[in-house]
Amino acid sequence: MPITLPVPPTASAAPLWLRPWQPADRTALLVAHRDPLMKRWLATSLATEAEAGRWLAVQALSWETGARFSFAVVDGDDRPLGHLALKPKTTKLKTTAEVGYWIAAAARGRGVAGRALETMTQWAFSAHAINRLDLLHAEDNHASCRVAEKCGYPLREKLPPAPPDFPGNGHRHVRLRVPR
Repeated sequence: MPITLPVPPTASAAPLWLRPWQPADRTALLVAHRDPLMKRWLATSLATEAEAGRWLAVQALSWETGARFSFAVVDGDDRPLGHLALKPKTTKLKTTAEVGYWIAAAARGRGVAGRALETMTQWAFSAHAINRLDLLHAEDNHASCRVAEKCGYPLREKLPPAPPDFPGNGHRHVRLRVPR
């Protein structure tokens, strides 16, 4: 069941929300994907209305099946600023998940990624009983590395290339749930 998560305000930033992507977000999604940095870092680049529509449909289906929880990061006017995703993986020993994110060019440098990632991290640990979150990014994506480390995801290992989705070296950051 799709939900909306509040991202608390800070002394210098207004509140944000994490909510499921909606068909009305198609234009904002396409604008974000025109950014050269997005094209560089993402395995999937959306260039047409049809591609964006298919992507939105997959996100909605993934919510229904529980295979993936994709959130639009939105401001007080419900404008998408970025994207976060949680992909649960259950093993015999523990429940883990992978997290990923991107922030639209116009919203970068304002702490949006870190605030949104921390909110989703807490939700994953509390609502899904996840014990470990993996965050992967390209080795030369220094901004993602900084966000991961600021949010308590220390670098665990360097990863070799895994073409076609990951043609270069990567980083795996890991955050473990702290028992209460």
